[in-house]
Order: sequence, then structure tokens, then C-alpha cells
Amino acid sequence: MATSPGTTVVCDRCGRRNRVPAAADGTPRCGNCHAPLPWIVDAGDQDFAEIAEQAKPYVLVDLWATWCGPCRMVSPALEQVAHQLAGQVKLVEVDIDRNPRLAQRFQVQAVPTLLLLEKGEVISRKTGAAPAPALKQWVEESLAGRR
Repeated sequence: MATSPGTTVVCDRCGRRNRVPAAADGTPRCGNCHAPLPWIVDAGDQDFAEIAEQAKPYVLVDLWATWCGPCRMVSPALEQVAHQLAGQVKLVEVDIDRNPRLAQRFQVQAVPTLLLLEKGEVISRKTGAAPAPALKQWVEESLAGRR
């Protein structure tokens, strides 16, 4: 069971507030207009498998650290991408200082390190901060032909 119960998200289409669980089958949709909702959650060593590896949409993993300036700059850009690609990707944020096993597993040498996962397997990797349009392009190019 996930340690993170989920979050409340406002639908970009109709403005209704929706509860989005950290882990679930399928992808979250608005209870009012049924539009795909952005799926943004935190994960750690204990619940990463359930939250990220078992997710059906593609998973964009942000491996970051609180002391990292570029990480703080890229976080809003990643959230923007998660909104733009709602229903296609799930954004999972991992603080590497609190979750050293994941940092070691993914061989994090620098932060932020971004991973794109499909069924738990890394299909693309990017290190460093970038603006939202560049991040969205990286995700879309990585997913091209996989759908």
C-alpha cells in the first residue's frame, strides 16, 4: 500500500477539485467533465514500485535534492509538462537525500536527473534543468513510436 494517500487536483478544463490517488489502475479523470487530470505524486524507497513501476501511463521521474538550485527551477516546468500531457504521463518526484536506494539504483551522478519509464523500465534519461517546452519536447520525442 502506498504511503502517500494522494493529492487534490483542480481540473484544467472545468475547475472542479478532484482527489487523485498516489497509485491506481489507469489514469485519473475529472469526476465532473471526465478530462484527464495531471498526475503528480511523491514517491520514495518504500513505495516507488507501487507508485511508479506499476503505473499504466508512462512515468516521468524527477530525482532531485532540496539543496539543488536547478532542481527548484525545473520542478515548476515539470509540473507544467504534467498538466500539458495529462493522461499520457505521471510525474513522480523523488528526493534522493531521503531515498538513497533509488538514487543508487538509478545511478544518479547529478541532479536533477529525469527518467522516463515504461512499465518500470527506463526508456529515456536526461540530466540537468531545462525549460518546460524543451522538457515537453524530450518527453514527446521519447514516446514517439511507442504508443
